[in-house]
Amino acid sequence: MKKVMLSLLALIAATAGLLQITAVQSFLVGLIFPSFPEYPQPITQLNEQTEGTIYYQSATPFDLDVLLNNMDDAKPTTGLGHLYIPESATSKQPVPAMVILHGSGGISPGREHEHAKLLNQNGIAAVVVDYYQPRGLTEDKSYMMKINAVTEFDVITDAYSVYKLLKTSPLIDGSRIGVMGFSYGGMASRMAMDERFHKTLAPGTDGFSLYVDVYGPCFQNLGTQSTNGKPLLTLRGTEDYSNDLQACADRENELRALNVDVESIVYQGAGHSWENLAPQMLKEDAPYISGCEVTYDAQGNPLLNGDSILELSETASREERIAARLKSGPKYKDCLKYGYLIGNDDETKQQAYSDLLSFLKKNFDRSMALAAVNES
Repeated sequence: MKKVMLSLLALIAATAGLLQITAVQSFLVGLIFPSFPEYPQPITQLNEQTEGTIYYQSATPFDLDVLLNNMDDAKPTTGLGHLYIPESATSKQPVPAMVILHGSGGISPGREHEHAKLLNQNGIAAVVVDYYQPRGLTEDKSYMMKINAVTEFDVITDAYSVYKLLKTSPLIDGSRIGVMGFSYGGMASRMAMDERFHKTLAPGTDGFSLYVDVYGPCFQNLGTQSTNGKPLLTLRGTEDYSNDLQACADRENELRALNVDVESIVYQGAGHSWENLAPQMLKEDAPYISGCEVTYDAQGNPLLNGDSILELSETASREERIAARLKSGPKYKDCLKYGYLIGNDDETKQQAYSDLLSFLKKNFDRSMALAAVNES
């Protein structure tokens, strides 16, 4: 079955010379990509007993133009997460919380759930978001299927959906909810700073109180014009070629120009996914984008070095959008690279733990102090 799926994917990609997505290509996508699972009714309110697996209301816009202009057309989605509440949390002393977004490979042993436990030990609640399974992408599905069926804009939508749900908990301080992510999830966490997402996905709220990008790629330039002014921490390694450090510095400086407090830490000799349990190695077949910049026009349509990437109508279905993404591969041929250092690096992991907790304590304490001043 897996070989059949890969052959069908190759068939779609092989027709990349066609300018328009055909009905056959859209049909093939609908045939080989999984449907969304049937989940329990999503909850809209957290109480003092809620923890563990949670289901929440979210959506799947897939592309930026849908998120910005046509969210009513986004596919309704029941999201899935795991809520960790520290023992110290009470309704009289609510605690801060972090939304945790995994990388493109999925939730990794040694990383997302372990960070949630670390946060709990330090009096911070956490939700580990699984953005693949709610869209039918179970562990047995291929990596290529996962990254073509779920986009960073789906991930950002999930993050804000969880943020709104966390604000209903009597155990969580709604003014101190941050978001962090690893790799693909780190990129999504940083991109979530764009005020357009906040206003579209969580209107009438203050938005996230801080953001953390852990080795998230930086080849996308949203053209962000404003944020909610909250701080950003970025953690990267000098030997992680999936993070073009110059491009990352550019993204961070663009945010600094908007008066965002950006704390950037680069670990000498560190690679990618230093928390993972797998031994560190140079993974020669690991793909990444370098030397290209993806920007967006006013409607949210992507451009690669100034040229249009996709040929889609505003009313294109999710299947048509997946097919278009599959067909766009050849346009990245000049900037698709392979090979970077990845895997367990305990020294970097321990330092990153320390740097993360220091950033969270400093900024959550600041948020609490500001809230107290505003109340008085």
